[in-house]
Amino acid sequence: MKAVLLRIYLSENDTYKGRSAHHVIIEYLKDSFVAGATVIHGIEGYGVHSNIHTASILRLGVDLPLIVEAVDTDEKIRPLLPKLREIAPRELMTLQEVEIISGENL
Repeated sequence: MKAVLLRIYLSENDTYKGRSAHHVIIEYLKDSFVAGATVIHGIEGYGVHSNIHTASILRLGVDLPLIVEAVDTDEKIRPLLPKLREIAPRELMTLQEVEIISGENL
């Protein structure tokens, strides 16, 4: 089955209206009946500003990277993009076609 994979690259400190952006995004995706979504916690990374964020013992509590991944049909995901851009306006978002080869049908 053809589907799309949405990735939103965030950091722990990203917020939307006083709440963690990744929590807001997950709730929005669930309320929009997206088939599945996961938040992945990174241990190291950098973004457009080239600041390296790492989980080394000397830097505990630093703004670590997060990735929100969601999978569903293109028809389900694309209409959600304007709101997602509102929640995380400066963060990188990617969308790619994927083929679901196992799991429940969407």
